[in-house]
Amino acid sequence: MIISKQLRKPQLVLIVDDQEINRDVLGMILEDDYEILYASNGREALELIREYSDRLSVVLLDLIMPEMDGFEVLSRVRADEFLRRIPMIVLTAERSAELKALQMGAADFITKPFDMHEVILARVSRIIELSEGRQLISAAEHDPLTNLYTRNFFFEYANRIHRYHSVWRMDAVVLNIEQFHSVNALNGREFGDNALRVLGEEIKVFLAGTKGIASRFDADRFDIYCAPQPDYRALLDRFQERMNDLSRNASIRLRMGVAPWREGLEPMQLFDRASAACNMVRGDYKTRLMVYDEDMLEREMLNQRLLNDLRRAVEERELRVFYQPKYNVQCDPPKLTSAEALIRWQHPELGMVSPGAFIPLFEGNGQISVVDNFVWSEAARQIARWKEQFGVTVPVSVNLSRVDVFDPALEETLTGLVAENGLERSSLKLEVTESAYTENAGKMIERISRLRELGFMIEMDDFGSGYSSLNMLSAMPIDVLKMDMRFIKNIERDERDFWLVEVVLDIARHLKVPVVAEGVETGEQVEKLRRAGCELIQGYYFSRPLPPEEFEKLIIKEKEIERGE
Repeated sequence: MIISKQLRKPQLVLIVDDQEINRDVLGMILEDDYEILYASNGREALELIREYSDRLSVVLLDLIMPEMDGFEVLSRVRADEFLRRIPMIVLTAERSAELKALQMGAADFITKPFDMHEVILARVSRIIELSEGRQLISAAEHDPLTNLYTRNFFFEYANRIHRYHSVWRMDAVVLNIEQFHSVNALNGREFGDNALRVLGEEIKVFLAGTKGIASRFDADRFDIYCAPQPDYRALLDRFQERMNDLSRNASIRLRMGVAPWREGLEPMQLFDRASAACNMVRGDYKTRLMVYDEDMLEREMLNQRLLNDLRRAVEERELRVFYQPKYNVQCDPPKLTSAEALIRWQHPELGMVSPGAFIPLFEGNGQISVVDNFVWSEAARQIARWKEQFGVTVPVSVNLSRVDVFDPALEETLTGLVAENGLERSSLKLEVTESAYTENAGKMIERISRLRELGFMIEMDDFGSGYSSLNMLSAMPIDVLKMDMRFIKNIERDERDFWLVEVVLDIARHLKVPVVAEGVETGEQVEKLRRAGCELIQGYYFSRPLPPEEFEKLIIKEKEIERGE
């Protein structure tokens, strides 16, 4: 008969005795601290030991039993390379049996009758702790470069601290070297390895004499599980100063994310939060430290909600495509020439969700292609509807992310959409941000060039916000430059900003491509851009992004102007 008591602690104990009263007495002694399994003979015991071998913390084994005695069980367990790690405490009233069992490999013995309950509890607890400590030490792995724990062992150790020392309040700290690949590229692999080694040594000095542990998690990431610190800024500065001492000719910048202890959270959950906090300051040269707080928790919960709801949003058509017009201001009056497709999400519970809340999220999680494909499909159908209704083609610009560019089915998808809707390929303009070209530029240029050869118009979005060299710019396959709206914001008041606008326009003239100025809001901005030679303007001066039915009014108005009405 096998009985499993209610799970109260993670350690699992097997009690083996042919006398029911003995099983019950031991069960009552241990059940408040352990999960209990029972077996009434040696054969049942062996079956349970094999079944629960990955969870069993200790076996309390009677030696004198029918069918198969405890000596045989002990012998078979000790002969098995995997099972022998499970400690066995023998139960007997015979001194000679105790000695024989210990010689066969038993970890300890408990003498019958079981009248000293505290002693029994203490012995079981001690054997479990010693056994798990030995397993932990024997399984220990250290990173050969820093001598810190490896990732897997670190989390095993952190989980045990959390499980067996639940009263300890431990924070999760993620420390990362910014752009470590550049440090290696500029200074050599040997210098980079030395930087990792020195940082690891400083972390060990910090943890010396404390209950904390640390790991080299990835090539340039360090995880620290430690007691709460009074000043994490000071700790980060300490590590940063050690890096600064390495070389005055090399710049090594650290960033840190911290997730404070929170009741009920396991180490892995804490480090997920610390990693998210650390990633939030990636590339931010003003802020190097981020502590995970309630605002971040709310944002994380919102992000997870949006990720979970995306598929339903597409299926239920909660996503809507709005259109913002672009006008040629070199005409008098300005002429509607095209539009940009912009996504909106009318969530049934959250209301209107800003694109700024979900676009970066989906880009970071690789889900942006779901949104992009929806926008492409809607935009193509809308161009076709307007063409049929008004007899004019209004080209629409749609976003093309890095994820999309490297999709093997991209060309087939886009050509299929325009063919299905009876459109020219040039009517679906593809926007690629300048920053998208900065990684794997050769492959990007190759794929974009192929799309351009197929007849699609390519627009470089947010030009001026990235890091393109002029040589690289000349090789990029583009038909239109879209000037970053930050250039436009102050051109009425700051001549330096306007000078930058003129530089961009000069570059476009040499490339023989038109420029779209985004974010234009005032008549003065329009006039300055027009006089400087900017051809196309998009922004609130002409119109906010509009749902299709409102955009149609602009098309009707344009046709009336053409007819002279």
